[in-house]
Amino acid sequence: MRTTLIETAIGVFAMAWGDRGVCRFALPGGTPSWLGDAELSQPDGELASIPGMVRRYAGGEKVDFTAVPLNLEGVDAFNQRAYAELLKIGYGETTTYGAIARALGDVTLARAVGTAMGQNPIPLLVPCHRVLGAGGRPVGFSAPGGVTSKMKLLALEHAAAPTGQYAFGF
Repeated sequence: MRTTLIETAIGVFAMAWGDRGVCRFALPGGTPSWLGDAELSQPDGELASIPGMVRRYAGGEKVDFTAVPLNLEGVDAFNQRAYAELLKIGYGETTTYGAIARALGDVTLARAVGTAMGQNPIPLLVPCHRVLGAGGRPVGFSAPGGVTSKMKLLALEHAAAPTGQYAFGF
């Protein structure tokens, strides 16, 4: 596994990848345990453009990460199905845990979808920040900063403001 740090206008992201694609990603605000004492390098080949894409995204530019090769090897099959549904949600759009559960065939799976989002090893590239609670409430986000970080990412994307006590802002 190779790793890199990506300095941006909103903080430092971390990324890990292998021959099959990106396998880990971390949002600003903490040092992921998988980074450890890894030797940092720069991605090459089809992954070489990712740091620039992340910098543009963090600068407020509309960026589509759907073509980035992802390696979800070792990720639970249910989680992979939930992530596949989530990848259909575009920049600036949001969905709910229940909507993803319905797309997977059973609305009662909403909590399982929430668990899958909390276990997402590749946030931003698998955009779990775009998933809201019932009625559009901004709930749950396991990245550093919690729901506040989710709101910041949605604000960068100019997403419609969720309902509830949270408002966009930095």
